[in-house]
Amino acid sequence: MRTLGKVISPVVELTKNQDGKYVLTSNTMIRDTSIEFNLGEEFIEETLDAHKVRSIITQEGNKLIHIQKGSSNRKEATIIREFEPDQLKMTMTADGVTCIRIYKPIK
Repeated sequence: MRTLGKVISPVVELTKNQDGKYVLTSNTMIRDTSIEFNLGEEFIEETLDAHKVRSIITQEGNKLIHIQKGSSNRKEATIIREFEPDQLKMTMTADGVTCIRIYKPIK
């Protein structure tokens, strides 16, 4: 799975519905995911490895802070998505390990 993660290029899209809910989609050649959420409200999310976690997403300026809390045997994960005019920087941290992904806009 880690090797696959290195070679796939996901397409990430964030939209806001008329009812104020956000939808965050990630499309890859392997699997598509979508989460629907309100800022600051906890929701149940299924992770890419099919675990159910409690998540909450808040906004600080141009950043979305996404906290995932699993059961007692799963570590908490933090995903920070920083939106800039020319890129989306996603910083993921879990159990002391940090990964940074940079997404460029599709032209």
